[in-house]
Amino acid sequence: MSLPRRRYWLMKSEPKCFSLADLAASLNGVSHWDGVRNYQARNLLRDEIAVGDGILIYHSSIAKPAIVGLARVVSKGYPDYTALDPRSDHFDPRASDENPIWYMVDVQYLAALPQPLTREHLRRHPVLAQMEVLKKGNRLSVQPVTEEQWRTILQMSAIEDPLSAVLTEGRKR
Repeated sequence: MSLPRRRYWLMKSEPKCFSLADLAASLNGVSHWDGVRNYQARNLLRDEIAVGDGILIYHSSIAKPAIVGLARVVSKGYPDYTALDPRSDHFDPRASDENPIWYMVDVQYLAALPQPLTREHLRRHPVLAQMEVLKKGNRLSVQPVTEEQWRTILQMSAIEDPLSAVLTEGRKR
């Protein structure tokens, strides 16, 4: 039986709400990725994203939006409990325990990029110019990334694939 193929994702966050530094400062570098309120992105969190998948962290709503770091998925999708909390900025009165509506995953910090990769950097590279994040009108907070795009970003940033070490570590056990 073969292992499921690892996939890659870009997840957007406004750094004033939750930044790569906030993720790194979380206990063991792990935090839930909550507050997604788009059905297409919700479906990815609920149905597609799997433990071990790679994540590009993208800071949005800043002067120069950019990919700033790497993370990995450490839990499968589960109901976003912030939707049930009236004190939360992400509260949704339509959500309930029986009908959670919104989903989230837990992610773990892996690395900061030595230099953020801005939209201009991405547009200049033939492989990265095709990324969903650059397509006009695409505002999804969770988007697929190809393996080739993932590897290109690692190469541009002179970072060895941190997911390879995790995979190797898991096989040694």
